[in-house]
Amino acid sequence: MARPDLAEDERAALVKRLMAARRAVRDAKAENDPDAEVAAHRAVDQAKRALGERGPVWWKDGAPDFNRHMAKNTPYAAWYAKLLAAGVKDPRQGTPDTSRRSNRGHR
Repeated sequence: MARPDLAEDERAALVKRLMAARRAVRDAKAENDPDAEVAAHRAVDQAKRALGERGPVWWKDGAPDFNRHMAKNTPYAAWYAKLLAAGVKDPRQGTPDTSRRSNRGHR
């Protein structure tokens, strides 16, 4: 989740920068250019940090940061398992996935 204190125009600009960096990763991989790929991954990381998705936590309620953990290794494990058992492919959506589109090759 992006930091809620970001102005909408700033958040939009950072998301645009993030998407461009992700495309650069894709292109560098397609061109088999390891140096460009490293630079593109660095740009992704910088954009995510600016958005508040990585780096120091932006919330101040003392809750731990589980962002970079698999759900099964967090206090949310039972909730996540219940969603998977119900056929929810993407727990952020909360509904069973009925699409036939493959995500193979995408993270």
